[in-house]
Order: sequence, then C-alpha cells, then structure tokens
Amino acid sequence: MKMEINPLLMSLMCMSICVSLVSSVRFDELFQPSWASDHVVFEGEVLKLKLDSYSGSGFESKSKYLFGRTTVQIKLVQGDSAGTVTAFYMSSDGPKHHEFDFEFLGNTTGEPYSVQTNVYVNGVGNREERLSLWFDPSQDFHAYSILWNQHQVVFMVDQTPIRVFSNKEHKGVAYPKDQPMGVYSSIWNADDWATQGGRVKTNWAHAPFVASYKGFEIDGCDCPVTTTAVENAVKCSSTGERKYWWDEPMMSELSLHQSHQLMWVRANHMIYDYCTDVSRFPVFPVECDHRR
Repeated sequence: MKMEINPLLMSLMCMSICVSLVSSVRFDELFQPSWASDHVVFEGEVLKLKLDSYSGSGFESKSKYLFGRTTVQIKLVQGDSAGTVTAFYMSSDGPKHHEFDFEFLGNTTGEPYSVQTNVYVNGVGNREERLSLWFDPSQDFHAYSILWNQHQVVFMVDQTPIRVFSNKEHKGVAYPKDQPMGVYSSIWNADDWATQGGRVKTNWAHAPFVASYKGFEIDGCDCPVTTTAVENAVKCSSTGERKYWWDEPMMSELSLHQSHQLMWVRANHMIYDYCTDVSRFPVFPVECDHRR
C-alpha cells in the first residue's frame, strides 16, 4: 500500500531548514488596523471587525510576502448579514496588481452563506467562483488559508482545497510570481450586489455586524519595501542551502487525497464558475481549457 505524505506534515518537518518563516497567533506581531480603527475591537486573543451605518473596518499585514501560506480563523457575522461582505485576501499594489480573494457574502436569516473567490493577475480579475460551505461559518471559527508558490495558488477551508489556480505560463496565461503581496481583511457594506444580486439590502437595525478573528499565521518570505523586485526574486527562491517548504516538489500540485477533496467540493457545493459562463465568455479563457 502506497503511503501518502500530508503536505502540512511535510511543512512542519521542513521548518528546521527553512528561512524567513513567520508564524504567530498574536495579531499585533503581524498585523495592524488599516482603517476605521475605532471599529476594530480586541477581546483577549479574538479581534473583531465591526460594520455599522457609519463605517466598515479592516486590517493589514505589516509586511509583504513573496510565496508561502497565510491562514486566519474567522467566525462570520451571525443572524441577518444580508448586504455585508467579509473579505480575507492577499494583494500587491498598483494598477497591475496581483490579488487572491476570499469574499464571504452575507445572508438573510436562515439562508446559507456563500464564499466567492477571485484571482487577479496584472490587474485583471473576472475569475469569480462561488460556492456554498458545508457548515455554518457564523457559528464557530474555521480556518481559511491561501497557499502560493511558483506552481499554484490554493484556496483552502479547514485544510480542504476549494480552488486551485495553476501556473499555465506554457499556455500563455500570466501567473502571479513577481510582486510581493500584503495580507488583508475587511468588512463592508456591498448591498448593491452581495446578497441575491443586490435584491436584498442591508438591514441597519441589526447593526453592528461583527466578524471575529483569531489564529493569525503567515509563513512566507518577508519582502521589505526597500528591496527591489530582483532582490526579492533572489531572496525568495530556494537556492543552495536555503530551502523553502513551499518549493518542495510535492507542493507543486495537490496530493491525491486533496484532489479528491477538491472534486467533492466542486461536485457538491459549486454555485458559479466563470469557466462555464458562456454569456460572459463566449470564448473561454485559456486557463479554463481543462474544464470544457
């Protein structure tokens, strides 16, 4: 019987030889409020972002990173959260930026949450996927992760992959690998589109809407703002004795077990996939070839 090695276990084994690793459960070691700090509340190990009729709120990482993995545990807004969006994402700067998005779309009471993911490369997005979750994300904390290396971007929920954006440069598809990215989260009002296409508006009588966070982790190559793109590329590549766990061959694709998990998620929980939307894309994007 062939034994499969869990990538998470492999990453732990690699820590003794990896460099520039960052991992913490304390918010202030890695992050800081980015706007509306009066709507950011600390309660022990839990951070809460609030949205009311005056303002939403957000936080950002103190550094930017080129490759690695970031994870945060989130308990989403309880009750009637229609019109609200809670986002967890990575992004670089400028009009040609790269971005990886988790967007949790609010619901009316009794209706399920949905999560939308998107990938921007060189400022171009339009790669939305939307799915339902197999649990109520407002009742407890769940871990949401983004893994990023030279070969793939993997969105994970409680270590289960829900989306993979693979490097298809050999097919002429641009891949995000040259811009350090910060880690961000925010909550804001998006009732023009978030719930049932904007038909259900935010009920401010239920404000404040609160998203709770804990378990902050970033395990990546730290890129100071003073370093150039070339310097970052050299620093964040596995060369010589410097080895990053995300560059290990086994991290270049999903394991067999993870592939089966992804297939299950897509078969049972997929709501929308841009790769099958012929009204938007009469000619399918090149990266969607494998799904036709």
